[in-house]
Amino acid sequence: MATVGARHAGRCGRWRQIGVVIAAAVMTTLAAGCSGGSDHAASLALEETTVVVGAVPAVDTAGLYIAQQRGYFAAEGLHVKILPIVSSKLAISRQLAGVYDITFGGYVSYIQADAEQNADLRIIAEGSVMAAGEQGLLTMPRSRITDLSGLKGASVALNVVNNVGTILVGSALETVGLPLSAVKFVQIPFQNMASALKDHKVDAAWMPEPFVSATEDSVGALDISDLDFGAVTSFPLVGYAATGAWVRKNPNTEAAFLRALEEGQEAADTDRAAVEQAMVRFVGVSPVTAALIALPQYPVGRVNQVRIQRVADAMYQFGLLKRPFNVGKIIS
Repeated sequence: MATVGARHAGRCGRWRQIGVVIAAAVMTTLAAGCSGGSDHAASLALEETTVVVGAVPAVDTAGLYIAQQRGYFAAEGLHVKILPIVSSKLAISRQLAGVYDITFGGYVSYIQADAEQNADLRIIAEGSVMAAGEQGLLTMPRSRITDLSGLKGASVALNVVNNVGTILVGSALETVGLPLSAVKFVQIPFQNMASALKDHKVDAAWMPEPFVSATEDSVGALDISDLDFGAVTSFPLVGYAATGAWVRKNPNTEAAFLRALEEGQEAADTDRAAVEQAMVRFVGVSPVTAALIALPQYPVGRVNQVRIQRVADAMYQFGLLKRPFNVGKIIS
């Protein structure tokens, strides 16, 4: 504006006054554009200011925890309550009953709920994509099982049978020529798997981080296979879902939640220290274990339909779906 004023110094005062008004308007607009999420919240009427989120405590959940810890949700005018859940399947039933507004869980469970129950769930954001070392298959040091071939006839712990663990273990078995029927799956919560291995209640256990590192540290378990390879390399694992009814009723609240979550996801994907702090505070692992855990990828932006379709296709391949499923119908 100063250059324009210099060129037109001879013009009448009326134009100078207009220039001042325009400059003030521009500065106001720039100030609004550069402000934080709180201005978003102030400019939009949130349908709900309290959001209850059910989430499995794991390294995949780091983006959510960081957004909470750093006040990103609060800056959007939201009070987010994060409640721990044991499994996605159980959480979905409670979500449909109105206990949770949003759940953080496995895509397999969300797809199953829609395919089998017409649950009308909507995946509103991605949580994590598997990376090297982040999902393991553990045994005890003196076990007869030292590699994937040794799993024939073994009992393998999964937190939920016929879910994503089935796909990951099934894919690993295929690489050594073994079918799913070669092992016996036993349902055990992640937090109980270390003791189950130690007490020889199961021969092996599938775990994500931070349970992999914690179990290696607490009972000396050995990871016989990183599951991030072959057909499931960089496999999409977990995301955020709400019911279609909640999404339709709360568009501004959903948008505010997603803005804050994306900041958390970006921090998780670029700042390892932030993830470690979140694991110590929200998951309860020790700082030593937090420093050792392998991290997944934390996607940002719109839900990638092509990526999530891999889950539905794998479910059909391993018998978790009776027919092919188009994930486009459940992506918000």
